[in-house]
Amino acid sequence: MADSDGLESLCGLKTQRHLRHLRVTVFLNSLTPKFYVALTGTSSLISGLIFIFEWWYFHKHGTSFIEQVSVSHLRPLMGGTESSISEPGSSNNRESETSRQNLSECKVWRNPLNLFRGAEYRRYTWVTGKEPLTYYDMNLSAQDHQTFFTCDTDFLRPSDTVMQKAWRERNPPARIKAAYQALELNNDCATAYVLLAEEEATTIVDAERLFKQALKAGETIYRRSQQCQHQSPQHEAQLRRDTNVLVYIKRRLAMCARKLGRIREAVKIMRDLMKEFPPLTMLNIHENLLESLLELQAYADVQAVLAKYDDISLPKSAAICYTAALLKTRTVSDKFSPETASRRGLSTAEINAVEAIHRAVEFNPHVPKYLLEMKSLILPPEHILKRGDSEAIAYAFFHLQHWKRIEGALHLLQCTWEGTFRMIPYPLEKGHLFYSYPSCTETADRELLPSFHHVSVYPKKEIPFFIHFTAGLCSSTAMLAFLTHQFPEIMGVFAKAVLGFSCLQPRHPQFLSRTHKI
Repeated sequence: MADSDGLESLCGLKTQRHLRHLRVTVFLNSLTPKFYVALTGTSSLISGLIFIFEWWYFHKHGTSFIEQVSVSHLRPLMGGTESSISEPGSSNNRESETSRQNLSECKVWRNPLNLFRGAEYRRYTWVTGKEPLTYYDMNLSAQDHQTFFTCDTDFLRPSDTVMQKAWRERNPPARIKAAYQALELNNDCATAYVLLAEEEATTIVDAERLFKQALKAGETIYRRSQQCQHQSPQHEAQLRRDTNVLVYIKRRLAMCARKLGRIREAVKIMRDLMKEFPPLTMLNIHENLLESLLELQAYADVQAVLAKYDDISLPKSAAICYTAALLKTRTVSDKFSPETASRRGLSTAEINAVEAIHRAVEFNPHVPKYLLEMKSLILPPEHILKRGDSEAIAYAFFHLQHWKRIEGALHLLQCTWEGTFRMIPYPLEKGHLFYSYPSCTETADRELLPSFHHVSVYPKKEIPFFIHFTAGLCSSTAMLAFLTHQFPEIMGVFAKAVLGFSCLQPRHPQFLSRTHKI
């Protein structure tokens, strides 16, 4: 009885397989070569679109979209966080330590040579139709203005109360309107003149005129605050605010003089500022002074400024490191020849120049491509990230002319700057002359720089796996579509053979082996 049941089931299974074989044969015979062309062509198109999106996302955000989605959404669903849950205390400590390190490494600084919004940034927008400043950059500037130009005693003067609201206003026309309202309340409101000079003036001449009015009002308020500074803590805070306003006005007047060609006047204002207000070194006025002295070609004075600020205890910048390299390059660049140097070796002065270039490139590896015009320059942002692409743009924008003025300087830089990377350990777990290059510069620079600029990334990131995968998938399906279109009969037979083989495989191998034994 059992044998007859087994034979019946075996016969039924063979009948099912025969029917399935007939259905598959009929279905495959009904497919035309056009179907295979459409199938492979559609597959190639979809994989190509995925590849283009992945490539765009990688260049914009520095990571693979598929990897990011899989890590952030699929891994928790698949239980990928179990290992991290086992030691919550150590994990949290590592994360907090990493975040503190990234925060200190990615501190954003005010650009010492930032341009004027009305006279320079807005004119660029009028000509090109592009916005050179990001919302993040302008928001940082608004925070700076509130820190420098406001204090707790603003409610005592109606004009200062209006200006306090003006600095918080996002809309430029509203800020300008508030500045005029403050001047109606008090014709000697220095911060109102500052806002108009920065944002409403469309030329440097107009900006300078408004800053001179601000200087006159600011000096009067500053002298008044000096007389009352010891009366209360509020008066001391008011003096600090009035000091910040006065220093800002004088510095911008110096920059106006520099842009209008009165360079010696600009140098005098900067030197007086550094003598009168030495605690305000955080404003980096010495970088403005360095650029003006280089324009005068007063290289001995530049060296004197570097001797004071290129100190191991002071924070470095691209302006300091690359200016030091430029001065050492200047002594040998006019006679430097790679062929001659390879035959006789480098002299002591040439070694010093090359080492200075390597030092500068290690501090900020993005600068040489802008100095050598391998990348196009844009207007520098109002804030920069030291060692980042934003700092490189700000430096090259103002200092490229000084490198071009010295014969052979750019040639020596071109011959030697890439040698820096042979001395830096890889991966960048430590530096050579400086601490290791921070890993967060790309993210911060993307926030500071406009979207139409291609952000320079160091070190170069490897292309993610899914970009290779989608590229291979797109290429292979495109090749299949081409072959199917050119040789429809051969590819049709091949497709039917592959599909027929996969469809006719037994679905229940354990059951078949049991019935075979019966």
